[in-house]
Amino acid sequence: MELECTCSEITLEEWERKMKGSRPVNYKWLLSKIRKHLPKLYEALCLDYYNPWENECRVNKQYYILVHSATEYFIKK
Repeated sequence: MELECTCSEITLEEWERKMKGSRPVNYKWLLSKIRKHLPKLYEALCLDYYNPWENECRVNKQYYILVHSATEYFIKK
């Protein structure tokens, strides 16, 4: 797993490609994967605390999409 980019770093067309085919993902499961494989990101975003965007997190064939502070983090599988 690696953080590829955030939504603020890409064009709308790229964002649409990265979001294609995405579906909701279990937030707690996603956090456990991030904690294990990307501990620096986990700590930097303070993911131990409440995230009001947790229901917006998604997954597709290529990415885990973490939404935090109204920003999508595209994490390559």
